[in-house]
Amino acid sequence: MSQVGSAPVTMDAHDGEADELPPPPPVPANVVPIKADDVESEVPANKPAKPKRFPMARPGLGRKGQPIQLLANHYKVSVKSSEEYFFHYNVILKYEDDRPVDGKGVGRKVIDKLQQTYRSELSSKDFAYDGEKSLFTIGALPQVTNEFTVVLEDVSTGKTAANGSPGGNDSPGGSDRKRVRRPYQTKTFKVELCFAAKIPMNAIAQAIKGQESENSQEALRVLDIILRQHSAKQGCLLVRQSFFHNNPNNFVDLGGGVMGCRGFHSSFRGTQSGLSLNIDVSTTMIVKPGPVIDFLLANQKVDHPDRIDWQKAKRALKNLRIRTTPVNSEFKIIGLSDRNCNEQMFSLRQRNGNNGDVDEVEVTVYDYFVKNKGIELRYSGNLPCINVGKPKRPTYFPIELCSLIPLQRYTKALSTLQRSSLVEKSRQKPQERMSVLNDALRHSNYDSDPMLRASGISIAQNFTQVEGRVLQPPKLKAGNGEDIFPRNGRWNFNNKKLIQTCSVDKWAVVNFSARCDVRNLIRDLIRNASAKGIQMAEPFDVFEESPSLRRAPVSRRVDDMFEQIKSKLPGAPKFLLCLLPERKNCEVYGPWKRKCLAEFGIVTQCLAPQRVNDQYLLNLLLKINAKLGGINSLLQIEASPSIPLVSKTPTIILGMDVSHGQPGQSDRPSIAAVVSSRQWPLISKYRASVHTQSPKLEMMSSLFKPRGTEDDGLIRESLIDFYTSSGKRKPDHVIVFRDGVSESQFTQVINIELDQIIEACKFLDEKWSPKFTVIVAQKNHHTKFFQSGSPDNVPPGTVVDKQVCHPRNYDFYMCAHAGMIGTTRPTHYHVLHDEIGFSPDDLQELVHSLSYVYQRSTTAISVVAPICYAHLAAAQVGTFLKFEDMSDASSSQGGHTSVGSVPVPELPRLHEKVRSSMFFC
Repeated sequence: MSQVGSAPVTMDAHDGEADELPPPPPVPANVVPIKADDVESEVPANKPAKPKRFPMARPGLGRKGQPIQLLANHYKVSVKSSEEYFFHYNVILKYEDDRPVDGKGVGRKVIDKLQQTYRSELSSKDFAYDGEKSLFTIGALPQVTNEFTVVLEDVSTGKTAANGSPGGNDSPGGSDRKRVRRPYQTKTFKVELCFAAKIPMNAIAQAIKGQESENSQEALRVLDIILRQHSAKQGCLLVRQSFFHNNPNNFVDLGGGVMGCRGFHSSFRGTQSGLSLNIDVSTTMIVKPGPVIDFLLANQKVDHPDRIDWQKAKRALKNLRIRTTPVNSEFKIIGLSDRNCNEQMFSLRQRNGNNGDVDEVEVTVYDYFVKNKGIELRYSGNLPCINVGKPKRPTYFPIELCSLIPLQRYTKALSTLQRSSLVEKSRQKPQERMSVLNDALRHSNYDSDPMLRASGISIAQNFTQVEGRVLQPPKLKAGNGEDIFPRNGRWNFNNKKLIQTCSVDKWAVVNFSARCDVRNLIRDLIRNASAKGIQMAEPFDVFEESPSLRRAPVSRRVDDMFEQIKSKLPGAPKFLLCLLPERKNCEVYGPWKRKCLAEFGIVTQCLAPQRVNDQYLLNLLLKINAKLGGINSLLQIEASPSIPLVSKTPTIILGMDVSHGQPGQSDRPSIAAVVSSRQWPLISKYRASVHTQSPKLEMMSSLFKPRGTEDDGLIRESLIDFYTSSGKRKPDHVIVFRDGVSESQFTQVINIELDQIIEACKFLDEKWSPKFTVIVAQKNHHTKFFQSGSPDNVPPGTVVDKQVCHPRNYDFYMCAHAGMIGTTRPTHYHVLHDEIGFSPDDLQELVHSLSYVYQRSTTAISVVAPICYAHLAAAQVGTFLKFEDMSDASSSQGGHTSVGSVPVPELPRLHEKVRSSMFFC
């Protein structure tokens, strides 16, 4: 059974695709689910039902900025008008005995064979089949219900396996005689195609006009299914709308038995200039094909089979597919044998030479293959066997006869090293990416696809020309009233001071066994601080970790350090500089942050002092200054307050994000963060509130949490902090930036989440009705822009709201940052709701300006700062929770276990001394 079409639909952090989310957790037995899209059902009977909100229409186009000619990786698609219909059939696949077919990948083979066998009964119709339950044709099939019997040669029967069953067709011995007479084992399937719906093909034209209906979305889905099927027939691995060919030129080794595999995303989109085909480069991870033993050695980074940890090996191999020699059959691994190959026994049925009776003898797997089959085994004897049987009926193969087949997805979390290797090796400069995409379209040969042709689709061969605009960078203010003029998305503080500086006194240094000259580091830090206007006293002391504790449990190391601090300092320090031995994934980081921020309310800055120079120390001071309440630079329009609609009316800006555990950590709680602006009319100062929620839940569940007369939600804290920090003013405008939701969830954001925010406002003051603007920011999309006639990335400040945007809804693409490496990925902003009433220019300018208020760097960033801060806050507070290392536990084929109603661990509340600080900076 081949792997084609069986890509597990797991959310993949490395894919850059978030169109489909993992399934929601099961509903607990005692809960009646509320349909998410049925907001009215939550309203008590005596209240009038709330009208449902929909994403707003585009009010107009922006005009500001210098025009620039661009190319987009969208290919124009022309569609012939047609009165025909797509007919949708449900596919029901069963075995002969009416068991449902559960194996993935077999569906496509069965449907292909069905088409060959019953060509005339099906009026020679072409199919578009999604590999699972849906099949589409153009025009109806002759019957409403179509039942067929399909016989497939079963390629994956165990001809020479050591099979522990007492007989049966595929037990060794019993099958030898049969193989002479019957070259194949066949499998019979029953297929039912039941009519489900019909979709007018002219719904494609509706999608292009932006008249979105159930039909228009379904019609585009049919076209995407045709693209998937086209690639499946070429033997590709399919991951949602991305396709990966089995071509070693596209593989890069990431170490640990994992390869990065380059492929292509392709999907149809309705845009302002009609239907377009969006093609982009996509990367996924696959298991290194080849001998199983080589994979295990690489995966565990050992040099000899004797050093393999077989429990780990079992987890890594489960559900992977292998091909066995010498018979070339294919199987799925279900586990390993309990004993080694030369000790593992099974019952072999043999014919008695004298009277023809069948006897059963116990033999080892090793002896069976070497003596009965005459296969030489060089090293498998004292290693476990691979089990490809059924749970109660094992079937064993010596490990050296097994090879992993190509194109099998690796869905566990990557290590830091693998991840950086993947990013480095999959980078492409704009020119290279353009030529790769044009080649991809030519090689895909879509014009030859009978279903696309029959749908009246033809695809242009060139990128779409797009008109963009480059916005002027905002001016910034530094200390002493000096101006900063960013150029190419960057600026610096050379010979300038920070605009509002903190003083660093009552501080100390702690060193968790980092190798460094601490005295020099402190001297250079104080010198650099003074140059930027920060008054930094000498530290009270340097606390070195006792060498005997380096191997101690991490909680003990942190507690011991605090005991030292308490015994030697006269009072609680205001700030602690913490030196760590390694940059990434240092085990001390989470427990240390938790102790400082949650228990004691002490601001802390960690660093791993490997390559420390003045530039490094300046970056460190930018973070320290922001954490201790200073501001590094301000927008000129914020200092003079002159931001349209924001500076005149009290306005709070929220950044909201939910971060999930990495793939393979399916039972980690998700972490929801809300970041909010403070000290209006500033838009450069923020604070954060963070909660845990059910694993993999994308919608925020704790914005409003009434408990009697209290509200424990995230929004209330933000509103009260705004009020106290902004001269006792309530915000009359609320601007929400929401990250990480796909288009299918937009209505939930503006109905469910926005309602929770409104309720939190009403809970504070029934009469208070602020105006709301809700904007979603997406990075996980596949639209890229290129400069025509230039090898460079698009300049920072590039905005596009024409040609390739939504035909009706209010969206635009913004590249605020300078793309230094690879190809710039624009941020796609969707304005779902705008009661405040920004003009398109004012809104785009505001979004652009918010990319310049990020206090950690002297560059414009690619997405508005409040969203970046929400990521940082969620990530940092997430390290407070103690997690076991789950990365090995999930099976390689993405078996997500969902936690359902298991209560998620609560996060500790931050100490009130740091609650409103930029601790996440």
